Amino acid sequence: MAVTLLSVLVLVVTGYGWSNYRDLLNGLATSDVTDGAGADGATDILLVGMDSRTDAHGNPLPEDVLRELHAGENDAALTDTIILLHIPNDGSSATGFSFPRDSYVHMPGHGRHKINSAYSRGKETAIAAGSRRGVTDQAQLTREGDDAGRKLLVRTVEQLTGVSVDHYAEVNLLGFARITQAVGGVPVCLRAATKDSYSGADFRAGPQTISGPDALAFVRQRHGLPRGDLDRVVRQQAFLSGLTQSMLSGGVLANPARLRELIGSVQDSVVLDRDWDVLAFAERMRGLAGGAVRFTTIPIENADYDTPEDGQAILVDPRAVRAAVNRTIDPSAPPPPETAGEETGAATVDVLNATRTSGLAQRVRSELSERGVQVGRVGNTGARSSSVVQYAPGASATAEKVASLLGLSAEENGSVPSGRVQVLIGSDYRGPAAPRFAPPQAVVLDGPAKQQSTAPEPETITADGIPCVN
Repeated sequence: MAVTLLSVLVLVVTGYGWSNYRDLLNGLATSDVTDGAGADGATDILLVGMDSRTDAHGNPLPEDVLRELHAGENDAALTDTIILLHIPNDGSSATGFSFPRDSYVHMPGHGRHKINSAYSRGKETAIAAGSRRGVTDQAQLTREGDDAGRKLLVRTVEQLTGVSVDHYAEVNLLGFARITQAVGGVPVCLRAATKDSYSGADFRAGPQTISGPDALAFVRQRHGLPRGDLDRVVRQQAFLSGLTQSMLSGGVLANPARLRELIGSVQDSVVLDRDWDVLAFAERMRGLAGGAVRFTTIPIENADYDTPEDGQAILVDPRAVRAAVNRTIDPSAPPPPETAGEETGAATVDVLNATRTSGLAQRVRSELSERGVQVGRVGNTGARSSSVVQYAPGASATAEKVASLLGLSAEENGSVPSGRVQVLIGSDYRGPAAPRFAPPQAVVLDGPAKQQSTAPEPETITADGIPCVN
């Protein structure tokens, strides 16, 4: 549901008269989600597509509308689309970083989970706290919960990328369909015909223009796609490319009837942060050209990662994400600062799986990386029953830190290479990332994580054309 970008591009690329802007603001839902954000030489906007069964003001969507949208029965506040849009202050370009919805990340105060659940977890926590305070007004609880969910999502993205989010834009299911209809449809192109009963997708191959429920199905489909959620991310980027093309043509804003319909759709479906001076931002962005708007995906380490609690997810390395975002924003910039708590000059830690549990070393490695530990080799070693951290002379500080994090003992071992620490995971391991049980199975090598493309095909999608995608 990356059409959230529509509401931004409509306002920031072309701009329009004060009377229309005032009409829009009169009925627009706002949030304090980014209160206190400070200027840092650029504007970073978090664009969120909500898999929500309510409108922007919390009103439930009618059952017939939900059926038409193939919305299903999910009551959780999940995010189908998350894009961080980075725009330099000169307004010369824009880069959108897509986050696959199943990205397995750390959420402040909630541990590690799929990123699409951050909003829901923050909301549920705030509602529970409000109820304990004696709040009984359901509307108030919902408002507080929604704002808390937005804030946890923003903090999660900021921690993952190292970027400070300045503004926030959110759109829901119904708004997506209505907005695409208001602009007269969006051009897309598919490499092959596809049909999917879950999302309602039923498309022929080749170029076509879609809107309404069809547009929603286009950006939500993942079943039947070669790379599942990763191809869905590319779909969303391609959709944004076509959407930006439509908006830059100027036809929508030159048509009073369509403009009124668009404003009504945005009011029903979009939530913006309350401190955003959108009109001033639009004036600054009026010269943005389609070729200067590009989309990419954060680096993926393992697209088939089995989590301890959340099922299969997409594993990402926060340091790789921060480095990729940093390089894209400013290729000449120095590397991002080390993760908080990381030791300068610390030894490199190797994680070796000595059990029959497939993937355990990779999960422990991810736990350590989240805590700023520099991990080197990840693989397998001979079977052993006891777990231990062994270290070379002079590497005791790193070893003790790792041992504390994993609940193990540390011992010096002269056979460990200089500057290295080895974590040997035995069958007695019960620390972070330990499985609830170790099912009997053939030994499967941990080895390096399965590498996935760090960007869609083509490597970067821009708004200068309509790419054909899966």
